Amino acid sequence: MTSTLERPTRPAQPPAGDRRPRRLGFGQRRSAWDLKLSPYLYISPFFILFAITGLFPIAYTAVISFMDWDLVRNSGEFIGFDQYAWVLSQPKFWIALRNTFSIFLLSSVPQLILAIFIAAMLDQNIRAKTFWRMSVLVPYVMAPVAVALIFSNMFGDQYGVVNTTLQNLGLPAVPWHSDAFASHIAIATMVNFRWTGYNTLILLAAMQAIPREYYEAATVDGAGKIRQFFSITLPSLKPTLVFVIITATIGGLQIFDEPRMYDQYGTGGADNQWLTVTLWLYNVGWGEWNFGRAAALAWILFLLILAIGAINLFVTRSLVRDDGGRGDTRSRRDARAQARAARARVRADADTPAPPRDTDASRGGAARQETRR
Repeated sequence: MTSTLERPTRPAQPPAGDRRPRRLGFGQRRSAWDLKLSPYLYISPFFILFAITGLFPIAYTAVISFMDWDLVRNSGEFIGFDQYAWVLSQPKFWIALRNTFSIFLLSSVPQLILAIFIAAMLDQNIRAKTFWRMSVLVPYVMAPVAVALIFSNMFGDQYGVVNTTLQNLGLPAVPWHSDAFASHIAIATMVNFRWTGYNTLILLAAMQAIPREYYEAATVDGAGKIRQFFSITLPSLKPTLVFVIITATIGGLQIFDEPRMYDQYGTGGADNQWLTVTLWLYNVGWGEWNFGRAAALAWILFLLILAIGAINLFVTRSLVRDDGGRGDTRSRRDARAQARAARARVRADADTPAPPRDTDASRGGAARQETRR
């Protein structure tokens, strides 16, 4: 008995040269536009707000810095770089710059070292980890004015807690307000008290993101805790350390609250012992009502922060190694070139027509069909 059923023959595929391009409909075009433009629309509110509250004041300050600004008439006369020349010719500027760098170094370096140490301790398997992690953040949530008032009383010259303790121990009292270096230590202590916990939590989050397999393999190889810290933890913290160092640099060079509240006058001391650049900027702008000079001083500080931030970025990248487990030593140019080549190969494979199916199974099925006939 022979069967009369036949398999439907598959239509032959057109040659590659006869393929006609498909026309995209409006719905498909709208989907493509949505895929390309929607990410920019989602992030646009931030950039619009930043342009209004950030870029516009910066540009407006740059314009005012070249003018002899009249606050009453809200207009000014263009005088070029005279405001910058006046700022750079003032001895008070160089005193304020020296004080700013001194307080910055006394606060940032110990702060980062202590933050790394505390983060490493909190990363261990200790009891009440959540309590200790929340405790290190308590100084950060305190008001800066409250911290400055408390510490300024602690470092009082006559009745301060620190000098009273030193005198009870038979040591001489420290002139915290009359000596420049002593005042820098006191102000740096305020900054360290307030910002160490913030940097600790950032570094702790980065430490917890390190795969635990690294430490297990190092333990099997016989590496101790100190060796694991310097060989695994620190190299893996490079991106976070770059961020923390740059933010600490920006905050240290813009220090204002602590020196402002260090005494009752808020002018930086009788002999400018703890006068900083931002404190002098405030005194020039709101004390002398000279906004042209204050704007020029603000831009000088801005350029200094950019230069020092770039130096910090270069030094940090050269001193701290990358995580060895990633194994990607390509430059950005090579990575982009390889990505473009990969996309080109994908498009070429998509445009190449699939060959017709001519397998042994299909040929055997056709032979059996002919035999039945």
